[in-house]
Amino acid sequence: MATTTTPKPQRSPEEIEDIILRKIFLVSLTDSMTNDSRIVYLQITAAEILSEGGHLKLSRDLIERVLVDRLSGNFASAEPPFQYLIGIYRRACEEQKKIVNMKDKLVRAQMETVVNQAKKLSVSYCRIHLSNPDMFPDNDRSRSNVSPLLPLVFGEVSSSIDTFGGGSVGVGVGACPGFIDELFRDTDYESVEPILKQLYEDLRGIVLKCSALGNFQQPLRALMYLISFPVGARALVNHPWWIPKGAYLNGRVIEMTSILGPFFHVSALPDQSVFKGQPDVGEQCFSESSTRRPADLLSSFTTIKTVMNNLYDGLAEVLRSLLKNTSTRENVLQYIAEVINKNASRAHIQVDPLSSASSGMFVNLSAVMLRLCEPFLDANSTKKDKIDPKYVFYGSRLEFKELTALHASSEEVTEWLNKNNPSTSSGGESSSYSFICECFFMTARVLNLGLLKAFSDFKHLVQDISRCEDNLATLKTMQEQTPLPRLAQDIARLEKEIESFTQEKLCYEAQILRDGGLLQQALSFYQLMVVWLVGRIGGFKMPLPQSCPMEFACMPEHFVEDAMELLIFASRIPRALDGVKLDDFMNFIIMFMASPEYIRNPYLRAKMVEVLNCWMPRRSDTSSATSTLFEGHQLSVQYLVRNLLKLYVDIEFTGSHTQFYDKFNIRHNIAELLEYLWQVPVHQNAWKQIAKEEEKGVYLNFLNFLINDSIFLLDESLNKILELKELEAEMSNTVEWEQRPAQERQERTRLFHSQENIIRIDMKLAMEDVSMLAFSTEQITAPFLLPEMVSFRFPSVTVERVASMLNYFLLQLVGPQRKSLSLKDPEKYEFRPKELLKQVCINIILIYYVFSSLFYMLVLYRTYLSTMSNYILPTLKIVNIYVHLARGDHENIFPSAITKDGRSYNDQLFTEAANVLRRIGEDPRIIQAFDDLGRKAKAAASEAMDAEAILGDIPDEFLDPIQYTLMKDPVILPSSRIIVDRPVIQRHLLSDATDPFNRSHLTPDMLIPDTELKQKIEEFVKSQQRKQHGEEMSMQSSSFKSSIHSPDGTGPLID
Repeated sequence: MATTTTPKPQRSPEEIEDIILRKIFLVSLTDSMTNDSRIVYLQITAAEILSEGGHLKLSRDLIERVLVDRLSGNFASAEPPFQYLIGIYRRACEEQKKIVNMKDKLVRAQMETVVNQAKKLSVSYCRIHLSNPDMFPDNDRSRSNVSPLLPLVFGEVSSSIDTFGGGSVGVGVGACPGFIDELFRDTDYESVEPILKQLYEDLRGIVLKCSALGNFQQPLRALMYLISFPVGARALVNHPWWIPKGAYLNGRVIEMTSILGPFFHVSALPDQSVFKGQPDVGEQCFSESSTRRPADLLSSFTTIKTVMNNLYDGLAEVLRSLLKNTSTRENVLQYIAEVINKNASRAHIQVDPLSSASSGMFVNLSAVMLRLCEPFLDANSTKKDKIDPKYVFYGSRLEFKELTALHASSEEVTEWLNKNNPSTSSGGESSSYSFICECFFMTARVLNLGLLKAFSDFKHLVQDISRCEDNLATLKTMQEQTPLPRLAQDIARLEKEIESFTQEKLCYEAQILRDGGLLQQALSFYQLMVVWLVGRIGGFKMPLPQSCPMEFACMPEHFVEDAMELLIFASRIPRALDGVKLDDFMNFIIMFMASPEYIRNPYLRAKMVEVLNCWMPRRSDTSSATSTLFEGHQLSVQYLVRNLLKLYVDIEFTGSHTQFYDKFNIRHNIAELLEYLWQVPVHQNAWKQIAKEEEKGVYLNFLNFLINDSIFLLDESLNKILELKELEAEMSNTVEWEQRPAQERQERTRLFHSQENIIRIDMKLAMEDVSMLAFSTEQITAPFLLPEMVSFRFPSVTVERVASMLNYFLLQLVGPQRKSLSLKDPEKYEFRPKELLKQVCINIILIYYVFSSLFYMLVLYRTYLSTMSNYILPTLKIVNIYVHLARGDHENIFPSAITKDGRSYNDQLFTEAANVLRRIGEDPRIIQAFDDLGRKAKAAASEAMDAEAILGDIPDEFLDPIQYTLMKDPVILPSSRIIVDRPVIQRHLLSDATDPFNRSHLTPDMLIPDTELKQKIEEFVKSQQRKQHGEEMSMQSSSFKSSIHSPDGTGPLID
């Protein structure tokens, strides 16, 4: 028997609509029993509908009324308003998926309309609720000050790496795809501004104490997501904390209270403890680093570099998004300018951490600004013409007026600006400058206060570690000798400091030194900088225009200084310069290193030499790349040696109170470069040509200062050796030493180590100068051999100066005090007396040969020059060549100069030196030549004494007022009108271009010959010689007469 199935009754569209809406809104108009506690019975609403004659079914016409009654009522166990509204949207989405399967297209379309209306109502009332939290009762609202919308925003940007370094942020409402988009998309600004304001404050608060290892990435992506909405971008830049206001606003306040400040604060770099982010990067990654495996340290470096680059990219995207929007671009530029201007004090040596932003913020900002510059940092600098120099002078956004200019004084800058634009008193409109222009100058300022300042901080940190390690070694030595509780405490304190400093150092290394991309971007920026600066004077070409254009002279000095500092720093990091085009930097350095008319600061020009010193192929990891800069570079071949020699002279007077000691470090770098260049044939030839052309100017000044430095450094070193030996004697007497107070022993020990360092440095510099004197005089005889120099008075000045120096060296090395210079470990102090003596003796022989027989050597010069050009003293081959040249000696100029040095000359010194040379096994021919020179010097001394006796009492008017010697070529000083001997004043002018009697400017060409006085002196000398000759003849005649008598001896034969 067949069974019949009763067909399921079809629901009407109204019934379907009621069912769907009850599921979505969780409300009921009938008092039906349900197991879902979330469902709320709207009894009052139902009664009102019945009284109006309506049906108790939910419909699209009732849902907003129902929603308002549900939100306004105080129902037990009901969801709070925000969670309820989010639930409506989520359930509507679920129902929407089911509706897709409906077969009846008409019903499906009606139900889709109902569901979409429900979603819109949930979004709309959520917007109302978040903007006006008190409108609907919410018992959970007081539990948290964080926007309930924040977890949904995080849900939109969730990632698997969000929990790196810490737990996830925000719990509660799960993800609700599409809700945030509908909340902020295509809506009026006023309705969502309070919501976004709260969200931005919440994001800022989350990252406020966040380090590089904290969970900053989720809030950062949330920020990027929110500003993708036009209302989000507008709400951010209009937030009261976008640029905080207040009388006490400073750099640190902006960093900690602005919306973006805490995001830029996230860093691995050290900061003040009160502002330091967590987790502590140094503690977590680099504690007890000396005991960690290299692989562990490398892993930490890689992790920090990765997360920091994620931060840079995210922040760059935030700014880029805001800059693309014309309605928010100005706000971004104002923010960056305010950060720069309020942190100008970061350029100072000492930075107040309470009023200035952290290094971390500015390094991050540096990386972000470099990313913004990428579009115009092409290799050919094609966008450089869009950079308007007037921005520095007339732009009102950044403060340039207080910055030191390359050459112009502040008064000159003001005068020039008024002259060229007198109508401009408050600057031009910022909007008149292109974004490339603004970005370029803002990046330059940020790098100066950020990345370059971090380089300086890192260098000081390394110095602090070195200082602490030296002190620790001293204290441990003292503790071993005499254990004391106080010393143990000091040792523990220093060990703790070293550990802290080392952690900070590794943090710098992780975030900056290991980030090759960051350094490469910075180098690209400064390549554009130097190209653009050179464009102010017409491009890369030499010689420079005689007058410096004011547009160049008024540019901030740090533009160039930062470029040089970056090159120095990058050159010391392996492979940091790989792929970097250095030609533009090389051109710039050569053009300006010896041009005080363009760059006033001598220390800045000296920094250029330091860059070249880092690039020398023998010490650079990229020798193949840098060698072409020195050996195949056009400007280098033409001008490098010339400009190095000029800077060597210029650096004598820097204007600083430490100029006397500063010059030695600077000249050390120049000397190393010159020694290298001497070995490069093209530069050696250029050097010889310069010596020939500049023998009356810069080259002779160079030799003069080289001699001055050699004497001072050796004298200082030898005196310090004597002091060190006294300290050694004190410390070696253990009985008396241990009886001294601990503090005194500690001070004396520190003094001992200090003296050791001074001796080591001074002796190294002294040996370097003596060596340079050797190779520079080995082949360059032009200042002494050219015919025009023979009649000039400079040779006598120079030869006497060299003779004095060598005599002094000889006195110290083989004189009476030589035994007191013995040290236990002379190599430790770079003290090699035998080598120095050999060098000095060879120099003496060499200089003697150089100044002997000018005519004969001039003939032989061409013959032997090619042979000599490939060797450097003290090689035996060169000495033999000069021994051969000595056979033509006829004038004996140098022996006479040796004897004029009354302070150090002693004929016994030559004998002692020859004996030392024999003991160390020197070539007998050198010793023989040296002995011959000693005998000639002794003979010259005897002749000089005879000549002095002949002159007798010299009238005061014939004596030089400086050296009190007989003048040979008297000249009148134009300012003071004092009469001096030309060689004496020329010697003075080599070191100081002033009148020694009134300090007025003076140059050799300003000297006025006193021909009348010179004639009187010559007549006086001749008369004294005739007088002496007459007396000698009279004495001979008397002697002859007295010897002739008559044959019987009774009387003279002739009367």
